[in-house]
This record gives sequence, structure tokens and C-alpha cells, in this order.
Amino acid sequence: MAAEHEQAAREILAAIGGADNVVSAAHCATRLRLVIADDSKVNMDAVEDCTLAKGNFQAAGQLQVIYGTGTVNKVFDEFCKQGNISVGSTDDAKAAAAAKGNPIQRATKALGDVFVPIIPAIVASGLMMGLTEGINNALGGALDLNPWYVLIHTFSNASFVFLQILIGFSAARVFGGNEFLGGVIGMIMNHTGLMNAWSIPGSLGTLEVGSEAAAQTLGLASAAEATAGAIQAGNYLPTVALIPGLPLFGAVPLQGYQGHVIPVVVAVFLMCMIEKKLHEVVPDMFDLFVTPLCTVLVTGLATMIVIGPIFSWVEEGVMEFFKILLGIPFGLGGALAGAIYPITVVLGVHHMFNALEAGLVAQGADNFNPIISAANVAQGAACFAVFVKTSSAKKKGLALPSGISSLLGITEPAIYGVNLPALKPFIAAICGAAAGGAIAAFSGLYSIAYGITGLFGYLITADPVRYTIVIAVAFAVSFAVTMVLYADDEKTKAAAAREAAKAAAPATPAEVAADYAAGTVVAPMTGECIDMTTVPDPVFASLAMGNGVAIEPTEGGIYAPVTGTITMVAGTGHAVGLLADDGTEILIHAGIDTVELNGEPFSVKVAANDQVKAGQLLIEADLDAIKAAGKPATTMVIVTNTDDYKSVAQNYGPCKAGQKVVTLTK
Repeated sequence: MAAEHEQAAREILAAIGGADNVVSAAHCATRLRLVIADDSKVNMDAVEDCTLAKGNFQAAGQLQVIYGTGTVNKVFDEFCKQGNISVGSTDDAKAAAAAKGNPIQRATKALGDVFVPIIPAIVASGLMMGLTEGINNALGGALDLNPWYVLIHTFSNASFVFLQILIGFSAARVFGGNEFLGGVIGMIMNHTGLMNAWSIPGSLGTLEVGSEAAAQTLGLASAAEATAGAIQAGNYLPTVALIPGLPLFGAVPLQGYQGHVIPVVVAVFLMCMIEKKLHEVVPDMFDLFVTPLCTVLVTGLATMIVIGPIFSWVEEGVMEFFKILLGIPFGLGGALAGAIYPITVVLGVHHMFNALEAGLVAQGADNFNPIISAANVAQGAACFAVFVKTSSAKKKGLALPSGISSLLGITEPAIYGVNLPALKPFIAAICGAAAGGAIAAFSGLYSIAYGITGLFGYLITADPVRYTIVIAVAFAVSFAVTMVLYADDEKTKAAAAREAAKAAAPATPAEVAADYAAGTVVAPMTGECIDMTTVPDPVFASLAMGNGVAIEPTEGGIYAPVTGTITMVAGTGHAVGLLADDGTEILIHAGIDTVELNGEPFSVKVAANDQVKAGQLLIEADLDAIKAAGKPATTMVIVTNTDDYKSVAQNYGPCKAGQKVVTLTK
């Protein structure tokens, strides 16, 4: 048999293009998991024909070759030995696979990872700010001098005023840098000494600090008085000439980046790369002060000279584009503007529309504000649809307040925490925004002010009836499309079956054994017994490992489904193999991709070669921990020697541990 393992390893190495084509290698209880450097070098026909291989598939950036329990580990050992390949973990393989994702996938995931931790802060401020400002506007500004309003409104927008600091801290954690240095980069972009980004659209132009031109324009006695503060006081954007005459360096704007998202993320990403490189090259005795000093200095300069200004130029171009867009007749321009607006939010350039709207309001009619409202409401509707469809309590807890926040005009929690990471809800929200935008533009709806959207938009709309139609259509389309497109990442169960399964009490060993007989397999867990071809894992769903059933468990106890001998216990505790006294070979695989959890949710009670009886406790699984890690708890019960039987009959539906779920006929 050892010769077969050697042959299997030799063949798979040749089929994938040799050891040099392997980025990472690992294995779980059933399959070899490989991350390939160049997919074009892989001969999939040869992979299919490899000795001992029972099948293969590609998923999540990995080539997974199925060998089965008791075989995969031996083939893996030979694979690493023959190819001189370092042994990796499934986490290593997963990380390497993720790194191979396309740029859009990587960027979307990075944004989600950055924003999810700070969403509670954004939601708190967004809801508080929307409520306080909405009430005050409804009262015609009567609360402006109310001491309670003044105090609450002051701290209601704190997370938006200093959003760049929160983003910088979170982004540094995601990109593997020092979180506090990331916060410093956010502080630089939000510094009070810089001209606030929200004030720039209304400024009169730019003036160079310390220049004669600035002094003359401001009516100052000398260039020495043309400080950055004096220039800002004159409603001009100050610039500094680091290297006069050189593009970028000749007129660096001293502007803040309030309201921006992507520039901060990009800047902190650069910061982390610099920091990591300096940690490698700076001697340990100097690292403590040289690395942070150089990291902040270089990143700060790059941010203010290159990253920030580039996004400002992008904003100017986008603003001109939208002016042209809104002029397209028959509602088409409104549809396009509504569809594109959420993307500008993701890019962090949407605050430029303040200048566009200010100009429209000055002309008496802001026809862009209703389109923005449609886009914001659509994001909220997508969140509500996710709330309805998801079975995850964590997602429900995030989707509901994010949806409410969007209806009040604050969409960042919805976009970054719910819709964009799942992508399909974000696409649905774009559809809703386009539908609402089309109606707004076609009907000629406009607002008499700007800065308020969503439900509070009623306070500034010129026609409440048409406004209601616009946001209702945006909501309905987004909600409906999300309901159609969105599929939860956890398997959705019928409510009646779920409740019936939860009502079932944990079985005792005696109860489990009562329904056991030779030629049968009893349920090792309490829950719902389902068809294994429906599980979201191609190895098990294809029955490549053998036929059987899957169980959606409601209790964590895993009991022996047969009387026999333990043949294998996975080192991570997520899988166990048994040989029944009647010759039936069983594999129990608890959860999907739970090998990546390194055994934390599992407490194993048996060892290989132990004799067990049907109903004996094998493993205690923490179902909440599995689900919290984002893994389905679906447990597969596989008859791995299915070919020895003429038929395999299953009993589907709610089941209690110990009830017969498989009948085998030879």
C-alpha cells in the first residue's frame, strides 16, 4: 500500500506541473488542498486519472483532490517528501488562495474588513445625527440655541468628524500594521490645521503660503503675513511649494479629507507596507524609533502630495460628468446618476456633490438631491431584505440598524457592513437607485435645499407626493431584487422543521442504541436529516466519498451511529471514522470547512482503535462557536464503502439522535 501512496503523490505532482507550481499545500480529513501558482500548467485530465484519487474540484482559489480518510494523509506526506514542499496548514492554504482572488474581490473584502469593526460607531452617530437634525429642521431651526440640542448634536457627529482616524486604525489592523500609526495617518488627513474638505467647494481658489500673490490678494502688508491660517480665513485653499515648479510638489494643497474613504485606506495600506519593510531592514536596536518615524513621515508626504490630490482631481472630473449626466432627457440621466452614486460613495468621492447641489440650489432647484435620497433608501431596503432572508442572528443584528440608518440618510453601515460584502444586495440597491432616480428625473422632482436625504428629505422636497413615489419605488425594487438574488451563506431551514428539531430532547445512549440494528445507521446528532447532495460542499454533495445523509444539528452531542471500532479521529476533532461490526464503514464529518477552526469547537471523547457501541458519545461540538466562525454546522454521515451495498435508503426529516436514518441492503 505504501507503494500506492508513493505512486499517487508522484502522479499528482506531475499533473499539477511540479513542486515549483505549488504555492501552498495542506490537507483535511478527506482531501488534498493545493494553491497553484499557474493554473495553465495543471493537466486536469491527468489529475482526474491519478492513482487513489476519487475526484477533484476547484473552489476558493484551491485545487482540492479527494482521497478519503486514512489515505489523504499518507498521500500528503509522500507529496511533501517527493516535492520537498513545506507542510502548511489549511489556514495557510486559505490565505494563499485568498491572495489569488481577482483585484475586485480582494478590494471588496478589504473594505468590508476595514469597516465592519467601526460600524457600531457610525450607526450610533448616524442615527443620533439624523434624528436631531431632522427634528430641528422640522421646527425651522428652533432648537439651534437649545442647550440639550447643542450638546447632543455636538457629539452626535463625532464619528463622522473623525472618521478618518477610525478608518486608519481599523485599516492598519487589516493590513497588518501598527493600529496607532494607522490612527496617526487618519489624524494627519483630518488635521484641524488643514482646510476642511467640506469648505473647499465654496472656497475662492488657491493661494500659496508665504507668497507675494497671496499677500496682495488678501490685502496683507507682506508675504510673511500670508500664513496658512490667514489664507483660510480669507476663504482660500492654502498650498505650499515644496519643490517650486515641479508637478505635484509645486503646489501641495493643505486640505483635509473629511468625508473621504478610499484615500485613507490607500494611505494606510502604503503605511503598512513601509512599516513591514522597515521592520525587516532596520536593526533591532534602532527599530523602536526609526521605523515609526520614517513610516509616518514617508506616508504622510505621499498622502498629502500624491494620494489626496489624485482623488481631488478624480472628484472634479466626476462632478463635471454628473452635470452632463443630469441633462440627459426622459429620466435616463436620473437612472444613470442613481446607479452610479452608490459607487461614488464606495470610492469616497461623493462629498463633491455638495458643490454641485449648492449651485443647483442657487438656481432654485436641486434635482440631484431626490436621486441621492432614492439611492440611500435603496441601500436600506436591501438591508431589510437581508434581515428577512438571513438565518444569522449576527447579520440580522447588523442589517436592521444599518437599514434604519440608510432611511435617515447615513448609508456607510449598510454599504460596508452588509450590502457590499455580500455584493448581490449592493447590486440590488443600485437597481433600486436607478429606478427611483429615473422617476425623479422624469417627473422633474427637485429639492429646495440640500444635505438632507431619506425620510428627512420630506423637509426640503418641492412635492411630497412625488417624493413618496420616488423613494417607494426605490425601496420596492431594491427589496424585491435582493429577495430574489440574495442567498444566505448559511443553509436556510424550514421554520417548522427547525422548531421541531429544536424541540427534540438530547438522546441518551440507551435511546440511541434502541433503533440500531445490523445493516442500519442511526443519526449521530439531533436535528434535521437532509439529502447530502444539497450540502454546499462539492466533495460531499457529489457523493465522491460515498452515499449517506447530512444533518442540520440543533444539539452538539455527536454519538456513535453504529457499534464497532474507531478507525480514525481527525487531529482537529471535526471528523471521526468507524468500522461497524457488520462491515459498514462510516465517516462523520462535523461541519463544512471546520478543519480551519483548529479543533477549538470540538471536545473528542474517543481515540483510534476504541471499541464503541451505538449511542456512545464520541464528540461534543460547540455549534454556536462553529456558526460564529462563519462555518455551516451541517454534519455529514457517509457510508464510505457504499459500493459494497445494492441500495442505500435514507429517512429524511426531523430526527433525534438514535433514530434510524440509513438502511443498507447487500
